[in-house]
Amino acid sequence: MTDPRMDAPLETLAEGRFLALRKRGTWEYADRPRDIRAAVILAIEDEHILLVEQFRIPLGAPCLEMPAGLIGDETEGEAVIDGAARELEEETGYRPSRIEALGEFCSSPGMTSERFTLVRATGLVKVGEGGGDSDEQIVVHRVKLSEVLAFIAERRAAGVVMDAKLLLLLGGGILGF
Repeated sequence: MTDPRMDAPLETLAEGRFLALRKRGTWEYADRPRDIRAAVILAIEDEHILLVEQFRIPLGAPCLEMPAGLIGDETEGEAVIDGAARELEEETGYRPSRIEALGEFCSSPGMTSERFTLVRATGLVKVGEGGGDSDEQIVVHRVKLSEVLAFIAERRAAGVVMDAKLLLLLGGGILGF
């Protein structure tokens, strides 16, 4: 399927290190330059899931998320599996023995061209404290799967914003089954 609007010239309105603002016809959107991709990590072990909480400048508030990160932002051509393992250890202090790609998804298709690969990390071994790099102050939460709904409600009540990808964990609870 194609759209005649794709024939309009592509304009770059602004470009930074990690994002570019593009315009095609009347449509403006954010784009990842230099083939930078993202991975979102479903890290479940022993009936617990790893979640991270960090302050997000665009939101002006802390945000609860699944561990995630950019792939190829520092090493051109980085494999998604390798980058996901690196990001998981950097953010949470856990090293996986296995990572499986579950598929590629669009984060917000009306606003950005960004796609992310959802991966499942298993065989988790605690090897450090996590917390992210020097620009991040990530808090790691290891939450029982049976308590995820209550934990999310508790963090929301404390003023923490919820990342939309947490809907993956809430699906059955939201739908009533």
